[in-house]
Amino acid sequence: MNNLPTLIPTLQRHAATRPAHPALLEANTTTTYADLAARAAAVAQALCDAGIRADDRIAYLAKDTAAVFELLYGCATIGAVLVPINWRLAPGEITDILQHSRARLVVTDDPARIGSSCDLVVPVTDFESWRTPTEPAAVVAVTATPDTPVVQMYTSGTTGTPKGVVLAHRTFFAVRNMLDTAGLDWIDWHPTEVNLLALPTFHIGGLWWALQGLCAGVTNVVIPAFTATAAITAIRENNVTTSCFVPSMLLMLLSEPGKAAADFASLRKIVYGGSPIGPDLLTRAVDTFGCEFAQIYGLTETGNTAICLPPADHVPGQQRLHAAGTPYPGVDIEIRRVDGTRATTGESGEVFLRSPAQMVEYFADPEATAATLTDGWIRTGDAGYLDTDGYLVLRDRVKDLIIVAGENVYPAEVEKAITAHPAVYDCAVIGTPDDTWGERVHAFVVTHPDTELRTRDLVRFLTGRLAAFKIPSRYEFLDTIPRNPSGKILRRTLRERFWADRDRRVN
Repeated sequence: MNNLPTLIPTLQRHAATRPAHPALLEANTTTTYADLAARAAAVAQALCDAGIRADDRIAYLAKDTAAVFELLYGCATIGAVLVPINWRLAPGEITDILQHSRARLVVTDDPARIGSSCDLVVPVTDFESWRTPTEPAAVVAVTATPDTPVVQMYTSGTTGTPKGVVLAHRTFFAVRNMLDTAGLDWIDWHPTEVNLLALPTFHIGGLWWALQGLCAGVTNVVIPAFTATAAITAIRENNVTTSCFVPSMLLMLLSEPGKAAADFASLRKIVYGGSPIGPDLLTRAVDTFGCEFAQIYGLTETGNTAICLPPADHVPGQQRLHAAGTPYPGVDIEIRRVDGTRATTGESGEVFLRSPAQMVEYFADPEATAATLTDGWIRTGDAGYLDTDGYLVLRDRVKDLIIVAGENVYPAEVEKAITAHPAVYDCAVIGTPDDTWGERVHAFVVTHPDTELRTRDLVRFLTGRLAAFKIPSRYEFLDTIPRNPSGKILRRTLRERFWADRDRRVN
């Protein structure tokens, strides 16, 4: 991995070899690779003028524009670390991240939300003038290695206080390098590619995907925040060929009124991940978009994707569609039992991954780092098994396990079965306390508009599809399922009223 590239030399090479090629398209503005390299250098100068040096943290709290990429490359030039912050967070959560990261400077579209959390605040509206210093100081550039930290991503925090995941330059090159070396086209780039940046850069999937396109030297279309209307318009008007989505985004695209097959005619490949996808949704997506699909699985801690279900495995009706995929060349996987021993083929346990793209550490948290990064392996907290072909089949988060009369039930498996019902739009499954069986399976269901669905309809539908102990004993019909900005179910929110009066959250 010592031979992997780093961000700044890669950008400079594109600026030299294809200077006029569009790097970023947003609204009516085009940023070429020559522009991006020049602006990155200007940002580096402005950061130095502000007293920023190597290893300082610089926060970005705003919707996506070209500014976030200029800031990232500017940070990389001087060895500073970019901290993208979820702009959907509450003020207290933003303050916690700014304080924990020790951010020296923040670029934001809402300075009022920063308060006194950071001394140096640059409004996005002033960003262009800020990166044009009147009396420039000398730039203290740093020659980065693949292991030099460049980004600090904060986890969603659904299980507690968010942690700052420190990622190095190698995170954004390792997977591509492994695929190229092995001659695999699972995630590939053509010189004329037009890539839609639909996922937010405060999410590892969004930043990783954007840098895949920028490091490949292709054109990348920026939308400030995803809506189905904005995405379809961007695809149609820019002849977008590639993009990355979470399944809920695919559902929104498919549900958009007035869409037409012609809107998606330019698409060549869609990469998706972030949460399980139902077979009906995937079939509809494949039929509507008419392009290749690749599924990816990973964590912020693994540097995004570590497992891939390649396009060749996306054949309707093929058994492998139940799997998350297989590790990339150079990525190792183990399934471990509770006692730490290695599970056998087909036996469920916790998923451990080892990848050259994985995190350096949790910032300023050696205890949490040691708990997650053990002997070079990332403990994912996800439950699953390896089938006879070495494909990973995910069952759920380990902490979300439901135990009914001694039998293990994984919510994701039940949710997949429920969403196969044609009247079901979305669902979530949790365990609730039961004094006889320990726990029982409780399902929250959202139906498609203008459809009628009763509890007995679901029980009848699931009988024969799931073992009896996995079929929910109770159902609640909701308008929406609570999810975080990454699309993951907020099970903790759903569980709270059932477990609030108990000393522990298992029974």
